[in-house]
Amino acid sequence: MIEPRYIDLPEHILRAIKSGPIPKIRNWRELEFHQLTRAERMCAFIENHCVVPEGKLAGQPAKLALFQEAFIYAVYDNPHQTTEAILSIARKNGKTGLIAFLMLGHIVGPESKLNSRVISGAMSREQASEVYRAASNSAELSDDLRSLVRATPSQKTLLGLAVNAEYKAISAEGKTAHGNNPVLTIIDEAGQIKGSTSEFIEAITTAGGAYDDPLRITISTQSETDHDYFSLDIDDAIEHQPKDKVCHLYEAEKDCDLLDEEQWLYANPALGEFKDINYLRAEADKASRSPRLANTFRRYQLNQRIVSNEAYIQADEWKLCNGMPAMLDKEKMQIFGGLDLSKTTDLTSLVLIGIDSDDSDHAVHVHPYFWMPNEKIEERDKTDRAPYIFWRDEGYIETTPGATVDYDFVAYQLIEILEDHGLWFTDLKIGFDRWKIGELKKSLLALDVPEAEINQCFIEHGQGFKDMTPALEKLTEYILNHQLKHGDNPVLNMCSFNAIAVEDPAENVKLDKKRATGRIDGVQALAMAVGTSLKEPNDAPKEPSLFFI
Repeated sequence: MIEPRYIDLPEHILRAIKSGPIPKIRNWRELEFHQLTRAERMCAFIENHCVVPEGKLAGQPAKLALFQEAFIYAVYDNPHQTTEAILSIARKNGKTGLIAFLMLGHIVGPESKLNSRVISGAMSREQASEVYRAASNSAELSDDLRSLVRATPSQKTLLGLAVNAEYKAISAEGKTAHGNNPVLTIIDEAGQIKGSTSEFIEAITTAGGAYDDPLRITISTQSETDHDYFSLDIDDAIEHQPKDKVCHLYEAEKDCDLLDEEQWLYANPALGEFKDINYLRAEADKASRSPRLANTFRRYQLNQRIVSNEAYIQADEWKLCNGMPAMLDKEKMQIFGGLDLSKTTDLTSLVLIGIDSDDSDHAVHVHPYFWMPNEKIEERDKTDRAPYIFWRDEGYIETTPGATVDYDFVAYQLIEILEDHGLWFTDLKIGFDRWKIGELKKSLLALDVPEAEINQCFIEHGQGFKDMTPALEKLTEYILNHQLKHGDNPVLNMCSFNAIAVEDPAENVKLDKKRATGRIDGVQALAMAVGTSLKEPNDAPKEPSLFFI
């Protein structure tokens, strides 16, 4: 009989173990079958019968990495019987392949049970299909498993013929979450779940009541925030240390250098095995040269809990700029504005900024103003999930009569706003997007504002890549240097957190919305104000059109 010996785990694996037993990995490949533990039999099944389903190693026999063995040991050899297991790793670390192997182990391998059901759940049909395809391909490519598994692609199911054990891939977009009674549930990419709860996850995680030992495994990169479902699940394991909950979290240190290759291993335990280090070097190099790519790299390649680069403004940086702005003073400040007009659903937004030339920090004082139609404000309060009624009552939003924005009303208040700051149209430049500007100018003319002064004040500023790229670069500089003072205006806060940055192939950038009902008009206007401050006098048309816009 071969004598078992134990393998020392490296530091990056040990530091990833947040709850559950410390795995005691043996030389199981050298042991006889009757000597193998439950976990070792699963490992042996994978390496002896499963095939890599995709990638450059597709078609080759599966070979488990040490971190995968450690996870399998912790799950299946836990003396307290694991009920929930978490494996959080960066992308391209063999996550989908591991899911496929575990699924097969439960329908035709050592964990198969008579007439049992196994499911993998994903938030999207596309992701669910990827998991099914990986499991199906692995079985089809294996000479040992091909005849033991029947695939039904239209249903995304695999049937283990020997014991009539079924695997099914389901998604939150489908209607099959209830009534499955799975012995094993694997949740894929739980980090994509926004918010603390998910009806889909609740349905599939409470469906295993038919078994005494149901098991749930979650494999994913981390969520964006502390308040998302997957983050709360991880934090519960770390804080309470339940003996039946395994949590292996591979993540780089929070503020590490993007180019620190030692840190990469902490989030990428497959690095140098089936994750290419040259690929990671190329991605890190791009991220180090582009702030817009840095957060994406941190989240997906370093597995850090951070809002992706799609979010234009990081919440913590924005909060550091919540100082109260001074009143605009034309004697000490350069004053500019941005105007983003709307008609029905969006906010009409005016943001005035004063760049303090006397202040050593060159503070940028921000004064935002918002309008929306009063009619249907209750409905929009619900659909946008924003407290418009409260903000109206507190004076953060002005409502205009009727179902559409009344530009006569806006024009009148615009004059009042300027006068409150001791300003007139000749004292500042206001960048505007062409849409609806003609209506506002007509309203200003009706209030006896001279046409020449209107034309002198208003300067066209688009919201496309050309105009917004330099504007957003400068605004980012103000935010990161904490020069901005926005006064913690809640409407502007909402707009800033709803805004994402989108790039063209040349890495130019503009703003867009995270969701259809998320308003970003305030931060658009702020960026336009900053962009207007960058324009040379000769950038503006000498005789701007007033009515033919």
